[in-house]
Order: sequence, then structure tokens, then C-alpha cells
Amino acid sequence: MEVEAIAALRPRLGRYLGAFDGCFGRREPAEHLRTYIRGQLSDLPRKSIEPMALHSGTPPRTLQQFLAAAHWEQEAMRDQLQQRVAARWSHREAIGILDETSFPKKGRQTPGVKRQYCGALGKQDNCTVTVHLAYSAPGGFRTLLDGELFLPEDWSADRARCRAAGIPQTMVYRPKWQIAVELRDRAVANGVGLPWLSFDEGYGLSPEFHRALDQRGQRYVGEVPCNFYGWCQVPPALRKAHHPEVVGRPKVKSLPAGRVDDLARHSPAFYQQPWQRFYIKDSSKGPIVWEARSAGFALSSGGWPSRPLTLIVARNLLDLAEIKYFVSNAPANTPLQELLRVGFGRYPIERCFEDDKTEIGLNHFEVRNYRSLQRHLILSAVSLLFLAEVRQEDRGEKSGTDGLPGADGRRGDDQFLGLG
Repeated sequence: MEVEAIAALRPRLGRYLGAFDGCFGRREPAEHLRTYIRGQLSDLPRKSIEPMALHSGTPPRTLQQFLAAAHWEQEAMRDQLQQRVAARWSHREAIGILDETSFPKKGRQTPGVKRQYCGALGKQDNCTVTVHLAYSAPGGFRTLLDGELFLPEDWSADRARCRAAGIPQTMVYRPKWQIAVELRDRAVANGVGLPWLSFDEGYGLSPEFHRALDQRGQRYVGEVPCNFYGWCQVPPALRKAHHPEVVGRPKVKSLPAGRVDDLARHSPAFYQQPWQRFYIKDSSKGPIVWEARSAGFALSSGGWPSRPLTLIVARNLLDLAEIKYFVSNAPANTPLQELLRVGFGRYPIERCFEDDKTEIGLNHFEVRNYRSLQRHLILSAVSLLFLAEVRQEDRGEKSGTDGLPGADGRRGDDQFLGLG
């Protein structure tokens, strides 16, 4: 942001940051919070600790200590942020979005760094990966609620290396989907209503992830890969007197599960119904239109069928080779239009990552311990939420809206528009 814009917003920023003063026991770290956030909101080309500190006339060592060693409750700050979103921006059509982002890093000392797939570069390279939960509501409101480091297996096995990076002994390797479930649980515990959850196929490929969300009563529409397995026609239970049943689950006949791309092509549940055409949104190249079908589905988890779900197949009308597959646990009578609104509603988290990296400096951190990285993620979310609130308030959007359409029938610039 420009210097003049920051100066004009300073009173609002002061009131906003005052809501987080309870996270600090003393005045000094609370003042360092203001220095850090103002640095992230400034027009500095590089927003790592040293340029932000020098810009504010603060010794760089002071801000380093603020991240690494000063006594303040970063978890309380995260909770306060989530409670603020719950109180001010709750909406019955909101979507929680799970995704990850990566940070190219050199060397071996940044927590979690290793040669792995780096989305920022589109290839395998040395990077750190973090998993995030975003919140998107009609009217264009979007922000990041939480983030956590993905700890690779080789890091987890090397406890000496973890200790050197300040990674707690209790923190071990977990698949990204398990981290995602934890982020969801934390937000819900802080009162954030998540009517829907959405995720890409990197998370949707795990049947255990689907089961974990379903057990929590969390409605979701998530993308799955084409080689995701399940049934459109669930095989009947097999009950034989001389075969004891598996405790809690009856055996099923040996009807093999099929890949979702094969089911979409060959199952009567799909090919006997017409495609429905949906207008998604406008783009710089014109309207984006997809066709979709849906049918009952049970995913395969260890060879056992899940409870009844819905499988959605969608193809791009301008490129029929581009096909997406979604699975949802929503009630069977949920309109396909609503399922696609959620399934195609993931792009706000990409905008959050872009805003956080280009405007806030999320990817500018230069730290070598886990606490500093964790605090940087939380502080960056605090800065991003301030920008989100300023944008909405200056556009005249009100918090806590009821989700009803306006006079023109539109609900916001980020909405799935419907049947075409």
C-alpha cells in the first residue's frame, strides 16, 4: 500500500490492532505488533524483518526477538482473529477452503525445508510447505483463518534437526489432510460457522479425509482425482451363516469398485441422464460455462463402501477434455447448482495467497525456528484480515449479512450464477 493510504488508515488500523492487545502481557511487544503490521502493509519492496525494522527506526534485533523469543500468546491471537471473523462476517453460504502454498528456500535450516513439489515454481525444488484454511463469503469477502507447517517425514525422523529448528517434540509428520482437519476443528471451536468445506484433489484423494469430515458432520464438496474408486451401485451385503461378520461392518459381494472416470462414462446412472449446462462466471476470454451430471455414489475405503454420497462430473464446454470430478456428502436433495457453487468456489484461497504474498510479504520470511515461522503466519493473517475488512467496508458491504439476493438478483461478484 502507498504511504498516503497507510497514513489515512492509521486510526482504523490502531482500533483494529487494539482488539489483539489482550495477547500481550506488556506494552513493548504490543508496540512491536504495530511495527510489524505497519511494515507488512507498507510499500516496501521486501518485507522481511530487517527492512521493516529499519523503515520504522527499530533495531532489527528487536523485531527478531519479537518473533523468536518475546513472551506473547500467538495462539490467542489466532483465536481472536477467528472469533472476529465469526462475529463480523458469518454467512449461511460461506465456504471454508483448504489448500497449501509453498515458499522456495535455499539451504537446510528453514523449518520443514526439503526438495519437494513447489507449487510456486511448478516443479520439484527446495521449499517449505504450509497448509491453510481460508474463509470466503458472498460479496467478495475472503481471508485466511489459519496455517500450519507441513513437516516432511525425513524431518520428523531427525529429532536433532527438529530441536535445532525449535520444532516441538510432539510435532511429527502428518499427512496434509490430517493438518487440514485440525485447522478446520480449531476454527469451528472458535465459533467460525463453516456451512461448506471445499478442497482440491490433493486432499480429496484420501478416503480417510472424507470419512473424518463426515464423522464431524461437516458438509463438503471436494474434488477427487480421476482414479478415485467407488461404486454408483453399492454392492449388497453378503451374509452367510458360516462366515462371521466383521465387527461393525457386513461383508459385501465382490463387485469391484470402479474409477470415477470409468463410472462417468459407463455407469447407467450417468449416461442415461442429460448434461445440465451451468454458467460459472465471466473471464477475460468470455463466459465460462460447464456441463455437469450427478449420481449417487459410495467411495471405497479399504474395500468397504461408505455411506451414500454424491459424485458430480463436470466438463468445460469450450474444452470437453477438461473434466473435474467432485464428491459431496450433502443431502441427496441438494441442488446440483449449489454443489457446483461450492466445488468451483475454491479460487478465493488463491487470491488470498496472492494478496498475502504480494501485498503483505507472506513469502518474505527469513527465519530458522518454528515459533518465528508460526508467528509470521499468524501475523500475516492479521494483516490480511485488516485489508479484507477495509476493502469490504469501503465498498459498502456490511458484516454479518443474511445472504439474501439484492434488487438485481445477484449475491456478489464471487458467486456461481446458475443454470444456463
